[in-house]
Amino acid sequence: MSQQIQEELDVDRFTLGLVGPEQEWAGTVADGGTVRTHTPPACWGPMITPEFRGGHEVTRPIRVENAEPGDALVVRIKDVEVTSVATSTGSMAEREGAFGDDPFVDHRCPGCGTEWPESVVEGIGEESIKCAECGANASSFGFEFGYTVAFDDDRSVGLTVGDEGATDLAERADEAMALPEHSRQHPILLYKPDEIPGTLGHLRPFIGNIGTTPPRELPDSHNAGDFGQFLIGAGHDWGLPDEEALADRTDGHMDSNDVRPGATLICPVKVDGAGLYVGDLHANQGDGELSLHTTDVSGRTELEVEVIKGLDIDGPLLLPNEADLPPIAKPYTDADRETGAELADQYGVDEVVDAAPIQVIGSGATINDATDNAFDRAGTLLDMTEGEVRARCTFSGGVEIARLPGVVQLSMLAPMEKLAAVGLADTVRAQYDL
Repeated sequence: MSQQIQEELDVDRFTLGLVGPEQEWAGTVADGGTVRTHTPPACWGPMITPEFRGGHEVTRPIRVENAEPGDALVVRIKDVEVTSVATSTGSMAEREGAFGDDPFVDHRCPGCGTEWPESVVEGIGEESIKCAECGANASSFGFEFGYTVAFDDDRSVGLTVGDEGATDLAERADEAMALPEHSRQHPILLYKPDEIPGTLGHLRPFIGNIGTTPPRELPDSHNAGDFGQFLIGAGHDWGLPDEEALADRTDGHMDSNDVRPGATLICPVKVDGAGLYVGDLHANQGDGELSLHTTDVSGRTELEVEVIKGLDIDGPLLLPNEADLPPIAKPYTDADRETGAELADQYGVDEVVDAAPIQVIGSGATINDATDNAFDRAGTLLDMTEGEVRARCTFSGGVEIARLPGVVQLSMLAPMEKLAAVGLADTVRAQYDL
């Protein structure tokens, strides 16, 4: 497949909830080029829109010049701008009869049984999503506990509103959510939940689902080791035979609130062209995404991409902003190095090993499984035993929860010699100005 290579690529088309090599390409960006996107909200909008095959609405895959399987794709997050003025979110309740094996994927109308039925909006509230064939409420989800948040002009804080405000926003939901022209979801503001009014929250936008295309088609929300568990043994078109098949995932669905402007993400390349995709922007989120959902928003991103040849990684690496690193995993200061050299002289140590921060993303059915996955990935990348990985992460790193039930960030001050051996040293030095 040949496409014109663009130094700057704007992407404004989205999939219907799937990622994989069968999806139509958005275009080709140069190695070293810039990608800009304006994406619709993920999670709640696609979840209540029964035409979707996955729980998100992400961009079509972006081909990157020079990217081949066995390489890695560096994605520098330059900007994330929220364009929605409000959103609704909360914890979910599944609607009986509106799905088969999986309420995020396997939709069917509880009235007429149509699979992935086309739907229309009639009024507002949780009964507003109707099957276009029979008129039954066709959405798979409602709220167990829900709230609506309005943002200030600078998108620095959000305030939960009561019935009056939620109703006003529901009646102009498309406009308030700032749905891009080619989005196909129903906006979650239609549901107008209004619990915990008057609660003020800090906003810090980030990207919840960003990564490269897996070699097999997967629901976009399930491209991770925890949500992907629901695919194993499922009877729908994206069911997987076993855990081994889930190894094709690229863990784009991380929900790490550190994937924000200033961070650098390094993704595995498992298909020709990498197939970068972007979506699921959040206005804010506490570590762990404890409700399984947060403040989904439309928004714009600006990303710079670069290929590292021959860096064969199984899952993503994250180089967060220095402020987001655990305190003991921050880069060494000149004073640290000077004191370390004095200790080395005092105790007969030949050299102080130069090291720099990296985070290895791990995912699995549980937090423990995800951490084991991160240990495996770190050991393979850096040619270390699990014992050495555990030791270094305990002494100069740590593990943080990105999302329950099973996505973690494993931090380590990794020896620079090890990073140089796999081709990561220059990228890490550039991130932390070393």
